Amino acid sequence: MLLSAVILSFDSAAHLGTAVRSLAAECARLQGACEIVVVDNGSRDGSVALLRRLEGEFPSLLRVIRLPVNLGTTVSRNMALRGARGRFVLVMDSDVEVPAGRLATLLPRLAASPRTGILAPRLVHRDGTPQLSADMFPTLTRKLARFFGLRRIEAALPEAPRGPRRVDYAISAFWLMPREVLRRVGLLDERIFYSPEDVDYCLRAWAAGYEVVLDDAATAIHDAREVSRGLRNPRFLLSHALGLAYLFAKHRYAFGRARLYRRLGMAGHGA
Repeated sequence: MLLSAVILSFDSAAHLGTAVRSLAAECARLQGACEIVVVDNGSRDGSVALLRRLEGEFPSLLRVIRLPVNLGTTVSRNMALRGARGRFVLVMDSDVEVPAGRLATLLPRLAASPRTGILAPRLVHRDGTPQLSADMFPTLTRKLARFFGLRRIEAALPEAPRGPRRVDYAISAFWLMPREVLRRVGLLDERIFYSPEDVDYCLRAWAAGYEVVLDDAATAIHDAREVSRGLRNPRFLLSHALGLAYLFAKHRYAFGRARLYRRLGMAGHGA
């Protein structure tokens, strides 16, 4: 099998159909078998009924794991990742739309670069404006800047370079990786409930000798829900804060990256 795609869904009926159908169309263009696994994280908004219809549309392609409650982003994703059979694995959010031809472009690039452990496209809003798709490893000051001023940071993003570049980490809305990376790096850290599991995994990939690469020449549409941003959802905000504290303790840094970069054997290049 060429590709195993894992989509995590929680109350995402407004976007999930677009995500699955765009990915199914991409799978039909590829020269190789694919599977799509959607993990529904205890949705209560109509996602369950939508997934039943999608299973009818794609009976040989789509498999659904239904959970009674929200188990967070790591435990639930790992349920699907453990059974991934493809040579390559796609981790994708339910609010992402895959443009036509995107996988046919990215998969050969990943296959041709054995040092690349995670390859991500540049994420854009539906109107085409850029998102902060990758960033430097977070510090306390950087996280505060992002929390209070993400839109200003995104508005100031420079014209995107045309091509791939190494980054500290890419957000996990759209990750492509060889399945071998899962064997060497392991699964997502289940001690993190919701964020920053993507930072942790990229750190571990770098430590295992892989590179994390953002391909600015390739884009994907991300209708970012940002459930932990601001004070709209205190539960997710608290979970994010606890996850960040755990990340700093686990990787032994919080205020600066210099020692972290030295331990990882990488130059401090940021995003």
